[in-house]
Order: sequence, then C-alpha cells, then structure tokens
Amino acid sequence: MQPVKPPQSSHLAENVVHFARALRRAGVPVGPDRVLDALRALAISGVSRRDDFYWTLAALFLNRHEHFDVYNQAFGLFWRRRELLEQIPPKSGDTGTAQDDETLPGQRVAEALGLTQDSVGIQQAESEDSGRTASQIEQLRQKDFDTMSSAELAQAKKLIASLRLPIAQIRTRRLHPAVHGRLIDMRATLRTSLRGNIDVIPLAHRTFRKRHPPLVVLCDISGSMNRYSRMFLHFMHAITNDRDRVHTFVFGTRLSNITRYLRHRDVDIALGEVSRAVSDWSGGTRIGATINEFNLHWSRRVLGQNAVVLLISDGLDRDGGAYLDRAMERLRKSCRRLIWLNPLLRFDGFEPLATGVRIMLEHVDDFLPAHNVNSLAELTDALAHAHQAPFKSAA
Repeated sequence: MQPVKPPQSSHLAENVVHFARALRRAGVPVGPDRVLDALRALAISGVSRRDDFYWTLAALFLNRHEHFDVYNQAFGLFWRRRELLEQIPPKSGDTGTAQDDETLPGQRVAEALGLTQDSVGIQQAESEDSGRTASQIEQLRQKDFDTMSSAELAQAKKLIASLRLPIAQIRTRRLHPAVHGRLIDMRATLRTSLRGNIDVIPLAHRTFRKRHPPLVVLCDISGSMNRYSRMFLHFMHAITNDRDRVHTFVFGTRLSNITRYLRHRDVDIALGEVSRAVSDWSGGTRIGATINEFNLHWSRRVLGQNAVVLLISDGLDRDGGAYLDRAMERLRKSCRRLIWLNPLLRFDGFEPLATGVRIMLEHVDDFLPAHNVNSLAELTDALAHAHQAPFKSAA
C-alpha cells in the first residue's frame, strides 16, 4: 500500500467516530470503548502509512470474520473517494448470480454512510422500529435475506429470535408418578400402607414420561452459503435457547460442534464465540466427509430417542458427492426424520442438476426452502408431522 497523507489532528478523532458509527449502521458492532482504544492505538502507530492505519482500525473494530468484507468496503468509501460509490452496481433482484455477493455488502455500506437516496429512509426505519405496520412486517417476512438492507436484516433478526418450533412430545420408556396413570405403582402403594393403621389402602399410579425428542441441526457455512449463514446462526441461537436437547453443528471442510457456544443468552456473545471457534468460514464444502464424520463420532450421542435432524445446505459438494450416498443413508436411518432446508429452492425453476443434490434428495423426508423469515417459520408444519412416519433403524 502507498503512504497516505496524515489528516489534520483536530479532525482525526471526529473522523474515526463517524467511521465507527457508519460501521455500526452497516451491521458491525463497534462500541465507544473500541473507538477510544483505536484513538490511543493511532497515537502510537501513527497515520503516516495507509496499511498501518487500515490494520490498526481493523484489529480494534473487528471480532468476526464475516464483518471483514463490510469493513473493507466501508474503509475504501469513507477514507478515499465517495465517487467510488458510482462504480457499485445497483441492488438487483434475486437473480442468484455470482455478482450478488459483491453488490449486497456495497449497498449496505453505502446506506450506512448516507450516500444513497434510500439512506435517509433506512435510518428513520432503524429509529422507528416499533412503528412498522403489519403489512410492512409481512413484506419483510417474505423478503429474501440476500436482498435485505442492513436495517431490514436487523428487523429480520428480531423476528427470527421470536420463532418457536413446537416439536410434539413423545412417550419414553421411563415412568413417573401420576394421579390418573394406567399402571399401578406397587412400591409406592406398599410404602403408603405402612404409614398408619388404615382400613383402605389407596393405590398409587404411574405413567410413561413424555419429553421433547432431540433436535440436531447441521448447517453449511461454506462460501456458497455465505449470504445465509449469518441469519441461520441467529435462527439456531433462537431454537437452542427455546428448548432443551438441541445440538448444533456447522460444517464446511470440517465438522464443528457449536452447541455450548449458542447456549449463551446474549446472541452477540454467542456468535462471537462461534466465530472464534470455527476456522473454515466461507471455504469449500465437503458434505459427504463431514456427514460421515458426524455419523462416526456424534450419531450415537445425539440421535437417540427419535431425534429430528435439520440439514441446512445448498447441496453443492466440492468432492463431487464422494462418500455422500452412504453417509446420507446412515444419517437417515439413525434419526426419526431428516429435513433438508435449501436456499436454492427460492428459484421457481430450480432443478437438482448437481450430483450432491441428486444424491441427498434420495434420503430426505422433507425438502424445504430456507431463504426468508417465512420459510423458517414454516418449519412448524414439518416438525409437527415429524413423528408420523415409521422409524427406519440403522442397518
């Protein structure tokens, strides 16, 4: 990088504060404490070189890998020339092309810096969240995550946090005392008869205990799923804190168990821990290898008692479907129901042309879209019937 002319010292602090505010509006959590630390660090490192200035702010403002793209574009727009905004393509519809990955972060950064015509309306929407009408909320629920602005993403996260997945309770083989149980508890009846000289011995009853079955989530965090992984993490945090026996895994080129991180009540702290624990964000996808690893090391631990598995992936396997057939067959036979959520189903003309998609379709019970708030809410119907199909035991 080339040296940059140091700004006037009287305006440095003001510019850094405005830059931090723009990052917050773009979705990067930068608090006042980090701004103060950044000013102290800049006083030590200086601003004579552009790369020192860039990485000093990055080290203090960023704590998640997925925020780096937003920071990179915001730095270029804020500290160089605002005319660069004209080179950013306008936000397109849901075309599914590779260009969408670059268009959306630039659009959000431009809105955060106040360089678009919609930025004023976006800022008003952020300050008047409670004033949204029912029709606006319904439109937001139907909007694709990929086409949302930063303010709409914040609203969508709030809607996702309120989602509940009512899985029906199932009967277990364990018994517990009950007033009107069908079975006689002989031990409890005899203990009652020894308490005193009574003519009539009351019968104690017991019945089978009911519990929610385990819910296991396998989420793809590869590069092709980068636009949706962040929203799915909020979804997994919501359901993990809503019920017991929820086990969450993410996979790209390797499998990572993030269940204990998502149990933290604060979603920002939970996702921060996940970001530090997982090292293969936005990389390749090895679906067959990672599911095979899950079957070998985790299947017997978490798939007992009629577990339901949610598989969130687009089915694009870097290995071309190697090991995928046997791994999917084993996974399906180890759980009560296997539900596949695929963002590619948002396209009306979707066809299973990829090898991995065709292989996986042979082993799933439900194939559902997962690209907006409504699609995640529709999981309720699928999970309500999750225990009506006959169980297929593992071979």
